[in-house]
Amino acid sequence: MTSETLRLLDSIARDRNIDREHLIRDLEMAMVSAARKHFDSLDTEEFGCEMDRLSGALTVWRNLPDGTRENIPIEKLGRIPAQTAKQVMIQKFREDERNSLMEEFAKRQGEIVTGTITRQEGPALIVQVDRAEAFMPKSEQIPGEMFKPGDRIRCLVLDVRDGGSQVKIILSRANPDFIRRLFEAEVPEVAERIIEIKALAREPGQRCKVAVASVDSKVDAKGACIGVRGSRIRNIVDEVNGEKIDIVLWNESSQVLISNAVRPAAVEEVSLCFELGRATIIVRDDQLSLAIGKRGQNVRLAARLTGWDIDILTPAEFAKGLENLGNTLRPIAGVTDEMLDKIGALGMISVFDVEEIGPQLLCEELGVSDELADQICTAAGLRAREVEIEREREAAAAAARAAEDAAATAAILGAEGGAVAATPDAEAESAADSILGFGRSGRADG
Repeated sequence: MTSETLRLLDSIARDRNIDREHLIRDLEMAMVSAARKHFDSLDTEEFGCEMDRLSGALTVWRNLPDGTRENIPIEKLGRIPAQTAKQVMIQKFREDERNSLMEEFAKRQGEIVTGTITRQEGPALIVQVDRAEAFMPKSEQIPGEMFKPGDRIRCLVLDVRDGGSQVKIILSRANPDFIRRLFEAEVPEVAERIIEIKALAREPGQRCKVAVASVDSKVDAKGACIGVRGSRIRNIVDEVNGEKIDIVLWNESSQVLISNAVRPAAVEEVSLCFELGRATIIVRDDQLSLAIGKRGQNVRLAARLTGWDIDILTPAEFAKGLENLGNTLRPIAGVTDEMLDKIGALGMISVFDVEEIGPQLLCEELGVSDELADQICTAAGLRAREVEIEREREAAAAAARAAEDAAATAAILGAEGGAVAATPDAEAESAADSILGFGRSGRADG
């Protein structure tokens, strides 16, 4: 073996991004295996091999009992040992390539890469990224996107796993960090950490909320992310198939942050209950649908973004809740108006809140006896059950009225010979949302 061997190893090292020294050691190990095969030896220390790193000359020897070495001409090892050496080299080269891929993509985890779709396996996409084949499951694709083999695609390297014989690279376009990396690519201030993405909540393909803050008072965080005439945000929206992206100004005050997070709705008041991790937002009647969003999406994303469970009420509902709470607790001996004011100041604005917080916290926060705290929670729990029954009756009645209206409309249209196409009114939609669970609440973990 000559310098031609070194040139070949150098070429393999470059093409497959494998350390040259690893390849040389693999070749040396393969020749030792060939020598052991030729002499039918089980002793791992009996033979040795070394390649000259400059000339490419390969020396194989046998360690003799007297401590000396006996050089073995490579051409005398025979065909079968040579085949053994070839198999060992191929195996070692594959292991080195796998380890190289593992190391390379482990460093790129969390970064955006560009690849070409090669094929589809069931609902999953197989993407060629540089010299590696990566995998994007259906759960990590943006709903509604359609791709075909040959399409170029940008993805986040979500995970890199050792799959034994191969490296498993998981890609994602649905992960929230994909949006984060797109902002870093499109907004220089984000990449330079002048603007920080403090929080991000996303429902892929539909809507995303991004909370941003500037470390430089001269830089408008929201304006910089949107860009001149929306140029920067438009590039990101186009990349994620038209997904709506809301830029929210971060604030250390939870009340201000929550108000910002539910925009475009205008918020009248935010009441926080730190013990329950719950925020109650008061909005005018004409802002209620905006605050809730389509099927509760706006409040749901706001809750995830801020880390608070969020309930949305109108002023009348808020006042009714406080009145209901007062009427429930006032008859209890020892409960004063001052105590009720303190309960409200702690963010407990309904019998449900008082029941959930429990007697122990009531003792600590109000400084009342265990007995009084138990009485308060018991009364609140009983009234809460009554309110739930009332709500169920109202929802059932609304659903029944909606069904009657739909039947009447169908009868009229049928009599006129027209197509039957009933559209639910606001009352029917409200009833359906209630039944399906699309309410006015958002949960931070939902």
